[in-house]
This record gives sequence, C-alpha cells and structure tokens, in this order.
Amino acid sequence: MHKNIIISASLNMQNSVDHYFNSLEEPFRSCLLYLRTFLLGFSDEISEKRSNNTPFYYYRKKSIGFISYDPKTKDIYFSFTNGHKIEHPKLASEGRRKMKIFKVDPEKDVDIDNLREILNSALGLN
Repeated sequence: MHKNIIISASLNMQNSVDHYFNSLEEPFRSCLLYLRTFLLGFSDEISEKRSNNTPFYYYRKKSIGFISYDPKTKDIYFSFTNGHKIEHPKLASEGRRKMKIFKVDPEKDVDIDNLREILNSALGLN
C-alpha cells in the first residue's frame, strides 16, 4: 500500500516537472530540456525535484542548483547553490551573495565544456 503511494507521488512530481518544461515556448523549451537531460545524465546521483515552480537539482540529496527561465528578460540560466565557492569565468554573481549563474543563449549551442567544468566543481563541494 505505501509503495503505491510513494510511486504515485513520484510520478506526480515527475509530471509536475515535465509540465513546467512543456509549458514553455520554443526555443526556450528545447534549450531547457537539453540542460535538464545533460544534468540528469551527468551522474546517476543527480536527481530532480520541482519546488516553487522551478526545477531543482540535487547531488546525493544536497542541492546543487536550479534551472531558471525569466519570461520578461528571456534569460535562461543554471543557478549554482554554492556558486560563491566556485571560481570560473563563465559564472556571474550579479549581486547575489551565495549563488552564481551560468547563462545560456537559447539561440546558440550550450557551452557544454564550461558547464561540465563548473558542474564537476559543484559536485566536489557536496
């Protein structure tokens, strides 16, 4: 009985995350789905959960960050939870004390090499 409830809750959470991505217009949807696929494929220990209408990503159950899309500015970025501990030229704090963001242009290919470097650093913090 409890197993069915857990499975059902897990499916609802996944559907909720899927709904977030599927509700976006192109090219933003494709870009965010690519980031999502990259993050979840980076390590078997990375998981996803939607909170406050935002997909969050966890490594070994500790937050590494979230994907964000601002419909007003059309900005897409991955915000690293402990970004202040990572030094990388492609990360920007933009006035944030702890988080740093990795911006993505939906009209261009994602800079996977730099994202991989930053993600390796972030996972090393957990």
